[in-house]
Amino acid sequence: MCGIFGGVWRDGAHRLEAALSGSARALRFRGPDDNGQEIFILGAATIALGHTRLSIIDLTFGGHQPMHSADGLVSIVFNGEIYNYRELRSELKLLGHRFASDSDTEVLLTAWRQWGQDGLTRLVGMFAFVVFDRGQGTITCVRDAFGIKPFFYALEQGNFLFASEIPAIKELKRNKAELDWQRAYDYLVHGDYDSGPRTFLDGIFHLEPGHVLELDIASGRLAKPARWWQPQIAERRDLGFAEAAEQLRERFLDSIRLHLRSDVPLGAALSGGIDSSAVVCAMRHVAPDAAINTFSYIARGSVVSEEGWVDRVNQHVGAVPHKVVVSANELAADLDDMIQAQGEPFGSTSIYAQYRVFRLAREQGVTVTLDGQGADEMLAGYNGYPGQRIRSLLEQGSYAEAWHFLHEWARWPGRSRLAGAKRAVAELTQGTRLNGFLRRLNGMQALPAWINAAPLEEMRIVRRHPQVRSTQDESCRRLVAELALSLTQRGLPALLRHGDRNSMRFSVESRVPFLTRELADFLLSLPEAYLISPEGQTKHVFRAAMRGIVPDDVLDRRDKIGFETPEKEWLLGMAETVRGWLRVDLHLPFFLQAEVLKEFDLIATGKKPFSWQVWRWINFSRWYSRFIA
Repeated sequence: MCGIFGGVWRDGAHRLEAALSGSARALRFRGPDDNGQEIFILGAATIALGHTRLSIIDLTFGGHQPMHSADGLVSIVFNGEIYNYRELRSELKLLGHRFASDSDTEVLLTAWRQWGQDGLTRLVGMFAFVVFDRGQGTITCVRDAFGIKPFFYALEQGNFLFASEIPAIKELKRNKAELDWQRAYDYLVHGDYDSGPRTFLDGIFHLEPGHVLELDIASGRLAKPARWWQPQIAERRDLGFAEAAEQLRERFLDSIRLHLRSDVPLGAALSGGIDSSAVVCAMRHVAPDAAINTFSYIARGSVVSEEGWVDRVNQHVGAVPHKVVVSANELAADLDDMIQAQGEPFGSTSIYAQYRVFRLAREQGVTVTLDGQGADEMLAGYNGYPGQRIRSLLEQGSYAEAWHFLHEWARWPGRSRLAGAKRAVAELTQGTRLNGFLRRLNGMQALPAWINAAPLEEMRIVRRHPQVRSTQDESCRRLVAELALSLTQRGLPALLRHGDRNSMRFSVESRVPFLTRELADFLLSLPEAYLISPEGQTKHVFRAAMRGIVPDDVLDRRDKIGFETPEKEWLLGMAETVRGWLRVDLHLPFFLQAEVLKEFDLIATGKKPFSWQVWRWINFSRWYSRFIA
């Protein structure tokens, strides 16, 4: 696991070495074990490749980057892991290639030389990498299918810049970074972020998951990002439920085996829910004698505490448990460091729980952890996407089944018929004026009192909820179409960003064994009733697949909390500190801070209900003060 940075400069290399050194320093936590920088000249262009290394596989100098092909024509900087590198190396040896190290980077470079972009579908792993091809005169940037590893880029005065994190790319820029108002509005008003190529900084972009980007060095032409993978949702009808569960079991265990490959100590993040519990129990199943260390956030004394379930799983597998309990004062003390690590605003204080879990892992000497992230987006987790499932049934003409599903779904904790019906109506009215009216009726305002509309109008900011729709044929498959979007555009990208930045802040590699293309393509091809049952049970086929590996009482849980923090108690418990944060003048004409303070006072005194909006105000204000103001 590493950090990468560099670019192509067409206007000379003025102060380039200083900029590269600054970028390397910004990525020091991502790669504390080694670093390398090289500068190349090709025609009138100056090319720089930089790398900071966290050694996980092949701890020797054989994994040093930038790495060059045997003929010297191709160079690579790579952030991530290729879990099936041993199998690929054996295949490449049969094709006549020789290897000088045991590094997965060398395997990736050789695979690129052999197959080019066609080799991407052979990779099992998480990755963001840049290939400099002297012969072709190109720079090619690639991001893994789900965007597990980050990649940012920018064009500035004809120069192309890239880095693993925003602070590193800011070091490469010659001009001051400015706020992207559209992204700021979408986050502050609608809570939307990490759902597309735009970042919170104007002119700096994400390379989206499953995309490749190519720059022609001679002309400076940057091609439009091209998708090399997207999840498919066509239904297969050749598997009964039991057979599907058996196949899922084997595929999941195979993924766990691959994700356990490491030359450094491993552990697991354990929340107590089905996903992380399945990862821990599967680790024990495939490695009966291995030492397992787990790391858990505990909301001790709170109704959101998962400690009992964490203890149940640890006892079942004989793991060594490590727990962290945090307070509001600790959040206040760590807030700026966490915001610096994240690089952009984010959704809730649950990210702090994760931040502390990775700090705990580092303190215990564990460099690699496995995590259950991604399961919900492939298995209809959270609340089961009732609106999309009901729409699928209605489009099939299965009206009685749709009513039965709503009735049964509503019987689970935290659900109701009204909530399910609202979601169904929202889904059925997507893209219509009625949908907008219903959102306003539900209190979702496009222009709350603390937003000044006039400056937004002048800047042509779109003042409505961002809509992302599937481009695939989704008739009667509304649920899996929504899951496919969640995997790559809405939901999971934000969660993966949180995990990557929090883990890398403490030089820990977080692995996500649910997120392989094989598992995604398999699960999204199944009948929707396999994912959420007619009785409203989410992760239906996965619960069946894990019988005998995960304790039945864990699999049969009807409640799930995860890394949820007592956010209301924390933030209102330090109301005066929050007021101080919100009083810092950001000098943003569209953000009426006096109105924000009035609104917060009403919430703090109980005159208005608490909402996640409080955290957005805090997070945005602190982030803007540190990154831009």
